[in-house]
Amino acid sequence: MTIPQLGVGTWTLRDETAINNVKLALEAGFRLIDTAQGYENEQEVGTGIKLSGVPREEIFLTTKVATNIMREDEATIRQSIDESLRKLQTDYIDLLLIHWPVKDCVKKTWQIMEDYVAQGKVKHLGVSNFNRHHLEDLLEYAKVRPLINQIEVHPLMSQVENIAYNHSLGIKVQAWGPFGQGDIDVVGNSTIQGLAQKHGKTPSQIVLRWLIQRDLITIPRAKPNHFKENLEIMTFELSNEDMEAINALNINLRSNKDNDPETFPW
Repeated sequence: MTIPQLGVGTWTLRDETAINNVKLALEAGFRLIDTAQGYENEQEVGTGIKLSGVPREEIFLTTKVATNIMREDEATIRQSIDESLRKLQTDYIDLLLIHWPVKDCVKKTWQIMEDYVAQGKVKHLGVSNFNRHHLEDLLEYAKVRPLINQIEVHPLMSQVENIAYNHSLGIKVQAWGPFGQGDIDVVGNSTIQGLAQKHGKTPSQIVLRWLIQRDLITIPRAKPNHFKENLEIMTFELSNEDMEAINALNINLRSNKDNDPETFPW
């Protein structure tokens, strides 16, 4: 699998905003677009892709099976994936993820997803928000190995051990929420601000560069006024000292306490 290291996320984007942001992201040069059934914007994402004029084969498109769907029967899960294909206006999905490790529902969902790979309707499979033991359980029966684990990663939640374990299995890690969410202000952190001044870059560029140099994929939310800025992170490097300064910020702080895969309520 070949996947762009920098893409755009679409969480919270709706209606014309979602359509326009996806269209503009593709026109700006991005080729990795991330959505989910639970984001309720697959139709808009598909329309944005169509309007961009970028050939479908140049785009890496990700969506995810929702938690409420995973709790349903096999027919409903299959129907949801068929619906994703219809809404996204595509014959195939590049990467289909399990959105959360819903207890007692992962095996059933994964085996259905594997069937879609066999049919050619899905190219690759992955997971999201999985910890080590979730992956260990999955690998006991998976015939198609997960290639991506999409987890929350930002300077205050660096996920060092989880990332190292994924990489040891050949599973790439994709960072969601790179700037924090809710009350977490990563870009306002004094260390990040100082490194931005040192390099003549924005705080957001420093954070994204830190992720890229950790061999992570990242998908900051699609905001047209930041597209050019985000793409420019490939033009500079952080020193080992810079990286360590950011690493030292980790306090294992999730953007939402309910986003813990061990205890999440949904």
